[in-house]
Amino acid sequence: MKDFAYIYSEEETAYRFSDTHPFNPVRLELTHSLLEAAGALEGIDCIPPRHATDDELLRVHDADYIEAVKQAGTGKLSPLKAQMYGLGTEDTPMFAGMHEGASLLVGGTIEACELVMNGTYRRTFHIGGGLHHGFRGRASGFCVYNDTAVAIAAMIEKYDCRVLYVDTDAHHGDGVQWLFYNQSNVMTLSLHETGRYLFPGTGMVTERGNEQGYGFSWNVPLDAFTEDDSFLHAYRTALFEACEMFSPDLIITQNGADAHALDPLTHLSLSMKSYEQIPQIAVEAANRYTEGRLVALGGGGYDWYRVVPRAWSQVFAALAGRPPFSGNLPPSWVERWRKESATVPDSWSDELPLYEPIPRRQEIEEKNWETVKRLLWPFIDDEKKERYSTEPPSL
Repeated sequence: MKDFAYIYSEEETAYRFSDTHPFNPVRLELTHSLLEAAGALEGIDCIPPRHATDDELLRVHDADYIEAVKQAGTGKLSPLKAQMYGLGTEDTPMFAGMHEGASLLVGGTIEACELVMNGTYRRTFHIGGGLHHGFRGRASGFCVYNDTAVAIAAMIEKYDCRVLYVDTDAHHGDGVQWLFYNQSNVMTLSLHETGRYLFPGTGMVTERGNEQGYGFSWNVPLDAFTEDDSFLHAYRTALFEACEMFSPDLIITQNGADAHALDPLTHLSLSMKSYEQIPQIAVEAANRYTEGRLVALGGGGYDWYRVVPRAWSQVFAALAGRPPFSGNLPPSWVERWRKESATVPDSWSDELPLYEPIPRRQEIEEKNWETVKRLLWPFIDDEKKERYSTEPPSL
């Protein structure tokens, strides 16, 4: 068994709504070129994704929806019918080759999971994956097909495994949660900005699953302006408790980079400190609970030049078994992309301070820790309850 493979192809940039849409595949180009410039791809197995078949998509998506996506990509879907499927909206406009572009992202995630589950690799990273808002018969939030859900369904069918899905995107991982809400062989854990202020408006602690799936849907809705220490404390605590309770065979992480303080669409206040540690903690959990089996995906992130390429490169480093990138960014990469945007940074770390001091910092930390305790209380023993009752809300 090899340790790590990286799933990527330039063809994945065909999933492009428009040049001005927030979900712009330039994020993939920026990340891949940064890894190249840093010499990180040397000695790494880089595997191109394949297109998912219709039969694979049908594990999660309705046949009429798949047909509508195909018609949308050829200009044959009327605007009225498109609205029925969540297509042609401001968030998810139709574009040429929509089905082909979306199915390639799905195929990449299936391949990433298959390579881990069949024992070829211990860990894989597919930066084009992580479209967590897609529903069975409707597009939502920039997501046409739900690549993660399709891949999870495929792994369960083939390997009869238990999958823990962990989502640290600023937006709630609603599509994956609802698609497996009644199942006991998939556990979803989502840490996100509270839906009180942000799309999709779901992800409350009380969303715990239904029927056989009760207890296997975990949500940590965080207060706006949450900072690194509070986020990381909640993340580590919830992740390791989920692993203890669920005993997964495979961990899949969605690594949206939109909880960073510079992201234009959200209201959290993370720095690159969190994006260095999030994937390291995931690797630690996988090594302890799944014999190392871990698949990482991309996701959201809308500060294309300053945040996403650095954050996803740190995911790459952690899964490749390397220390976090540090120091200055490769000068060639900075020079190339600064022609596109003056915001391109010079360093792997953030230029501090990122923001004015948060006046409610202590209140936010205390509230977030109370949220974690409210989530965990039905599932942990009295000894842990006592410990968590006195544990300070910081790392």
